[in-house]
Amino acid sequence: MSVNDTAHTNNSAWNRQVYHRLKLALSLRLRRQIFLAVCDDLNLRNQVAARLHSTLAYPVGQVLYQPTDWQESSTPAYPRLVTLRLNLSDPNPIAQINQWLTNYPPPIVGASKDSPGRSLPIPAFQIVGVEQLTRQPVAVQRLFLHYLRLTEQHLSLQESNRFLESSLLLWVPRPWLHAIQQSAPQFWRCRTGVFMFAGEPTPTTQNQTSPERLSSSRSLDLVSFEDAIVEESVTQREIAQAADNNLNFPEDFDFQTETPVSRGHKPPEVPQPKSELFIAATPKEETDTSSQSDISLPPSLPHVSKELSELVLATINNEIAEEDDSLQPQQMLLEIEELHSRPEANEELAAAYHRLGNLYRIRIEQGQSTLENLMVAIVAYQEAITHDETSPQVPDILNDLGTLYWMLYRTPPNSEEGQAYIEQGIKFYQLALNMIAPQTHPDTYARVQNNLGTAYGDLARFSNPSESWLQAVSAYSEALRYRTAEMEPLKYAACQNNLGTAYWHLAQYNQPVVHLKKAIASYNEALALYSSDNEPLKYGMIQNNIGTANWNLAQYENPAENLQQAIAAYNEALKYRTPANVPTAAAATQNNLGTAYWHLANLSQTTRDARHKFLKLCITAYEEALALAHSLNGVPLSFDIFATHNNLGLAHYQLAIDQYFTDDKAIRSQHLEAALDNHLQALNGFSKQPEAYQTTFNYVVKTVRAFHNELGIQGQNLALSKVPGQLLPEILSKL
Repeated sequence: MSVNDTAHTNNSAWNRQVYHRLKLALSLRLRRQIFLAVCDDLNLRNQVAARLHSTLAYPVGQVLYQPTDWQESSTPAYPRLVTLRLNLSDPNPIAQINQWLTNYPPPIVGASKDSPGRSLPIPAFQIVGVEQLTRQPVAVQRLFLHYLRLTEQHLSLQESNRFLESSLLLWVPRPWLHAIQQSAPQFWRCRTGVFMFAGEPTPTTQNQTSPERLSSSRSLDLVSFEDAIVEESVTQREIAQAADNNLNFPEDFDFQTETPVSRGHKPPEVPQPKSELFIAATPKEETDTSSQSDISLPPSLPHVSKELSELVLATINNEIAEEDDSLQPQQMLLEIEELHSRPEANEELAAAYHRLGNLYRIRIEQGQSTLENLMVAIVAYQEAITHDETSPQVPDILNDLGTLYWMLYRTPPNSEEGQAYIEQGIKFYQLALNMIAPQTHPDTYARVQNNLGTAYGDLARFSNPSESWLQAVSAYSEALRYRTAEMEPLKYAACQNNLGTAYWHLAQYNQPVVHLKKAIASYNEALALYSSDNEPLKYGMIQNNIGTANWNLAQYENPAENLQQAIAAYNEALKYRTPANVPTAAAATQNNLGTAYWHLANLSQTTRDARHKFLKLCITAYEEALALAHSLNGVPLSFDIFATHNNLGLAHYQLAIDQYFTDDKAIRSQHLEAALDNHLQALNGFSKQPEAYQTTFNYVVKTVRAFHNELGIQGQNLALSKVPGQLLPEILSKL
């Protein structure tokens, strides 16, 4: 009943013929039939599937089952055709069908005192949604093909698979048809017929604002049996609607933050993350590359994918100049090719691919996180899973795949693919967690949950930040259930720090007081396990984070107390974040300290003497931050130096105009000149930011007026002499 895949000039007429043949095949209600309907046009697929469903499922109005002879009685609530969406988190069509039949067994009809009655026939099933596998991780795609390969075994176990009493219709696009032919030959051999519909492919698009979540099998407990049918099956309306909706890393897995707070103040600072990969020793073989100038792989590796061969070749030739063990990957590929020729060597083949992945993963951990190295590791690990899906190493490999995809996001250029890479990594972490029992493997489970939390933190940069940070909090909290301070103190502390930063971010969207207090509690948990002697930089980092969380909390309650706590934490951090050790971190903490002093000085309950003192301390901190920043000559910073110039200008301005201070005119003039100089530097930096530019320009005008008010016309002339000529006309018009 199969047809050739040929082009047809009259697609509409051809599709009508194919539809009628398919409808007839299903209407015959034969046992143990497997049909494939092939359609690239998603809208057409939805229309045909909906038509089949409406025509065959309930063929006589509201009577959902029509008797085939006069002795049978009609009964509602049981269909002749059930339409199911493929479960993308566990793409096993046979399991889905068996689960449906377990939930909704055929009703018994004709029962009486004299007769036990008999079951209604088992319905046929059509499965839609295979095309969505294209957007899933490769491991999920191959899991689907693995389940199809098992169909031949299921056919021989009739007693355990009731769906075989009826028919299965699987809807696939052409690329998946070819994948099934090549990778699931057992399923292909079991087919009864293939029905080819003509139509152009529907492009697969990704919602960039709301990432798709994996659906899971629903466990229904509904009062009405008829309601259960409607809930579990895809109704005609649903199908119709579907047509319209078409590195060099430190030890712990922290994450960098970039969201600015008020006046240049920054969120908690944490270093670049390092994935918690599973470390497995990979023996290196001695090789002599001294006479090699370029290496090429053997011309014939028919069983190794071309993609993997080319990637390995690129990494080999890149390493020649470094006298590295560049022949080792080549030897591994030769071993893999030889194992492919042995039919029963699946476990050995998987182990060989795993070793190749480990080799490149170790290089990545050593700082060689190039795109080619990442891709070789990814492809090798995916091949390892394909050839041995039952290996106890699979959860470890899935974790590493998640981290490697996360690292792809961190490997520039990644502006367009970043979100897709992170989402792919998250799916691998979730697959790993589904295979790990936390009670028996707590360390592995905690490691993957920690990594999952970090991936969600990065996903928050792209969409749904509140939801993503909530997921990060959940993952870190779950990790801490199985990662104890007694067993792994440093990893426990790193995870607590991550949890604190996730709570800090979550506080920016809802329940700020609750979440900020939880952030501070998590940071203090981490701090208790870091020694300032043995881990000075991490100790200083967490003190900085505590300071920032307290600074934030001061915006909502007990401002004086919380700002003092912030200042104490920042000063403690600066004992270890020194210009000599970590100049960028020292500059960031000095900037934070200056902002905390500025806010403390401007509290209504602050006395005048204290205000004077805090403003001077604010100026000192900002000047330290800017001196360090300018000395770094363009090194990326975690704060906006032009915002800091503005803040410094405001602090000088406040000291100059406060009549309570007894400083003489010379000192007032110095403060006003410093204020004007800093505002002008900020103005120059904000030339391409209209809103910030206008705000800063207003500060310049206000400072020029203060020159006149405090120092007379001579002071005003001094101020105007410092202003660039192109600004004078606009400034003079506002004086």
